Amino acid sequence: MKKVLYILFHRSVVVGMSLLAQVVTLIVMVMFFSGHTQGFYWCCIALSVVAAMLILGSSIDPAYKIAWLLLVLPFPVFGGIFYLLVGGGRIPKRITRRMKRIAEQSEENLKGDFKADDLLPLGEDAASQARYLENYANAPAYTNTETEYFSLGDLAFPRMLEELKKAKHYIFLEYFIIQPGQFWDSVLDILEEKAAQGVEVRLIYDDMGCMFTLPRDYNEQMAARGIQCRVFNRFVPVMSLRLNNRDHRKLMIIDGQVGFTGGINLADEYINQHERFGHWKDSVILLEGDAVWSMTVMFLSMWDHCCGWEEEFDRFRPAPTPARPWTGYVQPYTDTPLDQEPVGQSVYLNMIAKARKYIYITTPYLVIDVATNTALCNAAKSGVDVRIITPHIPDKRYVFEVTRAHYPPLLKAGVKIYEYTPGFIHAKNFVVDDRFAVVGTVNLDYRSLFLHFEDGVWLCEAPCIHDIRADFEATLKVCERISLRKHRRLNPLVQLYRNILRVFAPLM
Repeated sequence: MKKVLYILFHRSVVVGMSLLAQVVTLIVMVMFFSGHTQGFYWCCIALSVVAAMLILGSSIDPAYKIAWLLLVLPFPVFGGIFYLLVGGGRIPKRITRRMKRIAEQSEENLKGDFKADDLLPLGEDAASQARYLENYANAPAYTNTETEYFSLGDLAFPRMLEELKKAKHYIFLEYFIIQPGQFWDSVLDILEEKAAQGVEVRLIYDDMGCMFTLPRDYNEQMAARGIQCRVFNRFVPVMSLRLNNRDHRKLMIIDGQVGFTGGINLADEYINQHERFGHWKDSVILLEGDAVWSMTVMFLSMWDHCCGWEEEFDRFRPAPTPARPWTGYVQPYTDTPLDQEPVGQSVYLNMIAKARKYIYITTPYLVIDVATNTALCNAAKSGVDVRIITPHIPDKRYVFEVTRAHYPPLLKAGVKIYEYTPGFIHAKNFVVDDRFAVVGTVNLDYRSLFLHFEDGVWLCEAPCIHDIRADFEATLKVCERISLRKHRRLNPLVQLYRNILRVFAPLM
């Protein structure tokens, strides 16, 4: 009985029922007034026409436009209202002003580090990619930063604990999912101990990401343990575009000297201590040196966004680090859906465009936009060896079907696609020509590319690039290569189902 009551009154159920009630109420009201008030009916039609014009005139991806038009046009009485409520993309002026100020503050603290033109000796193709991130993401390119690539969360876990234990001044954590278990409990023990020693500990987690893993008052529980905690974008039962904007970033920063990012969240499946979808393959990158300051500014900007603060960043600036041997260029960056600049997508497109020999990609989802699909196909047609690894065991069945629906045009163009047979691959890696790589949080799907707050690390001539490539090649040995012939023999109903899902993929 207790379990039944727990499920019935879990906040996810309460919120879900509230949202469903709002949708039903809206439909009933629209249908009632449309049947009894001719003026209301034509007003709804006018709103749908306005919505269609806004969709067509927007700068969003064409596939996103098509998906919304297929919802608005067949249901003109209801579709336009629904789009204006949850799909319009209009950002309140208050949030716009705050994000603009935060962006200005980030630029003020980082612009002295801008040096993209220093990459010119490595070629214009390298400098242009670094220049884009400086100009549109306030993300400097750094040298004097050692990098270490971890091919599994299992391998990164002990190193993360080791570095946390060394903290002397502050620890900053920002994660999409936190779940009690061996991973988080081990981290939390260290955080609590460090907070008792006077180390400043701050934690940000996403409310939707933790809806099923943490109680609503978890931030208060953290405060009782001496840990400053903020919840990103509280999930409220009101239909709004804000429900789509989640904090999908993963950052662990120690004293501004050491930083971790990558695909793993703070939960046991990410280190294979709890099996959900077979073996969980993920990736993590460790930075040590000058580039960690950029990650620190990323975190502080998000903290100020959550708190409404404007604090002095300089008090967290670490002492200059000793000069290191050549480490290549390391450029941490972040992407926000509030500035209308698709940084994550542009980074990937720039890398695809610069490839001459090969492009190796690992991604849990292959729900790609028109531009990325075209770029990958053109690269393969030009003779570039394009290979993509996706999961064989899905975490979300419908997304898995959408991923497979995107295979045929890529396969026809010569892209080689593989599925990771031991389980679920969650790593978001790009590696190109042994020269460029990205490890981060950005999936190849619409949510990551256009709706979520994300982060990544762009690498140029860094030694760990060879480790990323070696990991990809080793992973291929346990993958199944996907053939176009197999897809052509699919049941027509399955093909139709996948095509329908693909059309509406931008809205999922």
